[in-house]
Amino acid sequence: MSINGSLISPASFDHYMRLALGEAQAAFDEGEVPVGAIIVHGEEVIAAAHNQRETLQDPTAHAEMVAITQAAAALQSWRLEGCALFVTLEPCPMCAGAIVQARVPVVVFGASDPKAGACGSLYAITEDPRLNHRAATVGGVMGDRCGQILTDFFSIQRAKGKK
Repeated sequence: MSINGSLISPASFDHYMRLALGEAQAAFDEGEVPVGAIIVHGEEVIAAAHNQRETLQDPTAHAEMVAITQAAAALQSWRLEGCALFVTLEPCPMCAGAIVQARVPVVVFGASDPKAGACGSLYAITEDPRLNHRAATVGGVMGDRCGQILTDFFSIQRAKGKK
């Protein structure tokens, strides 16, 4: 898959998704919904984040949003051309919109989100031809493992009586 002339090999997808899963585990350990995100520029990881909505009491503190902010700071540019985002759960509409605005050309996600996914499941914001920028999207990378951490988390939450 080409990103502004540099190649990111599908063979490396599992490696980067494992890093995103490490971030998801950090979220799990903090009592956050376990979603993790990694942004790669070339072959260098320039951002690593997980959900922090509860910690920051910020509804926009999704893993993708935090990672996009980190990557923009690392590159000193809001344009994340030449980057790839790896995230354990299909991005929601807010995050998909930020991906398009940041010009991220490639999104690789693990588990699909049929209730809120905006990269193909419910909406296809990142690939909508009506928008002036799009991201190539690959879903299902280590999808079972990415989905399992979410299943485990919500099972524990239900056992505690939380919704």
